[in-house]
Amino acid sequence: MKKFYHLHAGKLLETEEVGDSVWIDLYSPSREEEVELEKLLGIELPTREDMEEIEISSRLYEEDGAVFMTVQLPSATEDDATQMGPVTFVLVAGKLITIRYHDPRTFNTFPARAARTGITGDTGEMVFLALLEALVDRLADIIERAGHNVTPISRSIFQAVDPRIARTRNYKSFLETIGRAGDLISDIRDSLMTLDRAVGFYAQHIVRREGTEEQRGRIKTITRDLHSIGDHASFLASKITLLLDATLGMISIEQNAIIKIFSVAAVVFLPPTLVASIYGMNYKFMPELEWHFGYPFAIGLMILSALLPYWFFKRKGWL
Repeated sequence: MKKFYHLHAGKLLETEEVGDSVWIDLYSPSREEEVELEKLLGIELPTREDMEEIEISSRLYEEDGAVFMTVQLPSATEDDATQMGPVTFVLVAGKLITIRYHDPRTFNTFPARAARTGITGDTGEMVFLALLEALVDRLADIIERAGHNVTPISRSIFQAVDPRIARTRNYKSFLETIGRAGDLISDIRDSLMTLDRAVGFYAQHIVRREGTEEQRGRIKTITRDLHSIGDHASFLASKITLLLDATLGMISIEQNAIIKIFSVAAVVFLPPTLVASIYGMNYKFMPELEWHFGYPFAIGLMILSALLPYWFFKRKGWL
């Protein structure tokens, strides 16, 4: 599927004509659509396999007068299974071409917003800068939402509560939420890294081409925003690691408390069991066997043997 956008009075509007378009958005294009566009622009577009290459030289390069930049962007971030995929930006002959095989939300919201408020400039490069700014804003929103999702877990883990309430905590749910947040933050950090490299590469292109002061200023702003979001993502990653360790620690504490109860029970009942075992052997010449007070004596001895270890451990502070 392909969409064409042109600028009219500063507003980005969809059009049916490729000639006056400044942005061509290719979403899961067929090979026929790629070949048609390649003939029109005189360049070779990267295939899906090319876009998935991890080498920098395969993601950021100039060829036949065109600038190619491939970044990793997330989609479906509101769902449990975030999808990461490559998106290629091509700047050629005053046009911006985007190639993608998944659907990041920004590619749906940006055209609608640009149609209402408009953008500065009348070339594909200015559309590219505005789209970059929208992508950075979207990543910031995702990071902010991820931080809000882990904040209740942090309060639940570290805030002192009634022990009876603490025993009802659903640590499995905590671990699932922390795991999802950790995966999302990892994906966002990957996206930020590729965007930062692409912006740096484009900045070098602007310097060589002697771009306008506005372009250089907007690139600097985008770079600062990327670094700021990256710092916040690193902070959240550290916080998520702390919460994961704390949750596992709380689970270990509860398990130890359960084992402690069994240990106390074993300590209390082991001596009485020993006494009962001795008197249960029924030897013929057992002294207490014919004694009138033998049974009460054995019962009292078992109770005393249970209370003495409990009192000793309690006094030592082990219970």
